[in-house]
Amino acid sequence: MLTPTICRMVVEAPRLAKAALPGQFLIIRADEHGERIPLTISDIDAENGTVTIVTQVIGASSSDIVAHEVGDSFLDVVGPLGNPSDFCSLSEEELKQKRYIFIAGGVGTAPVYPQVKWLHDHGIPVDVIIGARNKDLLIYTQEIGSACDNLYLCTDDGSVGFKGVGTAKLEQLIADGKNYTTCVAIGPMIMMKFAVLTSKKLQIPEAIVSLNTLMVDGTGMCGACRVTVGGKTRFACVEGPEFNGYEVDFDEAMRRQGQYKSEEALAKEHHVCKIGRGK
Repeated sequence: MLTPTICRMVVEAPRLAKAALPGQFLIIRADEHGERIPLTISDIDAENGTVTIVTQVIGASSSDIVAHEVGDSFLDVVGPLGNPSDFCSLSEEELKQKRYIFIAGGVGTAPVYPQVKWLHDHGIPVDVIIGARNKDLLIYTQEIGSACDNLYLCTDDGSVGFKGVGTAKLEQLIADGKNYTTCVAIGPMIMMKFAVLTSKKLQIPEAIVSLNTLMVDGTGMCGACRVTVGGKTRFACVEGPEFNGYEVDFDEAMRRQGQYKSEEALAKEHHVCKIGRGK
């Protein structure tokens, strides 16, 4: 447990681990009664045949996933799905022209790690801003800190690092002379919206966001992750999950994100929690 409600699990899935790239996701069904839950991959170990997932307990299905203990098995683990991060397809010369800044918030910090690690392994400069309400809610700081050039921690209450939000820290970095070609923001939808607005104000050429939180079915069949990008309807699960943040209709995306809240609350109300009870 990284926090009281966020759990990291290492899953043995050799074929998936060999094929997966940063930015992709997998779908898990905890048991025969469980729904399909899309989760972005937060680490890949092809040599040991494992992938890592990070799950935040929000409703009934995420509670069932987190209730699994060491040695247990999920009914289904499917992937890798979605498209890898754009930088995976860039040439060495194109990568050398890039200077990345990542802004990570909440559970969105976890999928930032494989991206930062991939770029670091390819010799590309990477800075990372991780934000949370307080120091106890910060996750993956050691892992990301070991794989980036500079790590900046931000807390709303100032309990550690910079006091304030990640976008304010980005503005400070630019004011201090930092220069970035690409801002990648992964976290709560409202945080990504303001990261994009700040990047535009600071004239950062590229802004990339991950719309993984919109996904439900993960195959493009349910339509729950429809979002307007560049004036066109796109599906986050099959055409993303990462998109050009400057083209995303965030207001529409936030409305869509809240469309199942009443159903989720009802399911959680009738759910019997298995966490910590054993099998």
